Amino acid sequence: MILQAKQIACRRGERLLFQQVNFQLQSGELMLIEGRNGCGKTTLLRTLAMLRHVDEGKIYWNSQSIEKIAEEYRQNLTWMGHHNALKGDLDALENLHIQSCLQGLKYTEKHYWDALEQIGLSGYEDLPTQVLSQGQKKRASLAFLLLSQSPLWILDEPFSALDVNAVDLLQSIMQQHIDKGGMLILTTHQEVALTSGANRLRLDA
Repeated sequence: MILQAKQIACRRGERLLFQQVNFQLQSGELMLIEGRNGCGKTTLLRTLAMLRHVDEGKIYWNSQSIEKIAEEYRQNLTWMGHHNALKGDLDALENLHIQSCLQGLKYTEKHYWDALEQIGLSGYEDLPTQVLSQGQKKRASLAFLLLSQSPLWILDEPFSALDVNAVDLLQSIMQQHIDKGGMLILTTHQEVALTSGANRLRLDA
């Protein structure tokens, strides 16, 4: 599997955020998007996740334009934005079940309980997520990564609101994904131990 960006540019209104961005990401690779605030990191990730159209250039999945194979491409990616995509009146188990159904995944209740236990939410599974702390909400959102079968993960600030132990756990989950041949694109303001040989793309260079 391979994801390629060729001469892409993105704008916010009339403002050009970046242009002539090129990269190639293959199975078993990680890419960290770097740059100052406002340079377009989240915009780039949202573009790669097909949540907005690229303004210039092309993005390819296995040598095919993602616009031409949109459904196939979306089935191969997991997107997590900076804000937790949780329904506050539902508990962590219910949110995890909904996320799985939206991805067409079928798991038993035990899979959901095990994922939440592994992510560090044991004892909080049946509480409405609106009463959880910010760190717990982040864990509830990230629990889906333990169930995701998508080869490509696109994560925007996945370490925000996490304590040291949770950061270490998430890094381990990410490393396992890469070791299994997965692909990972992320932004982060934190200094974290990334897999050796990680690609770095700086937008405001």
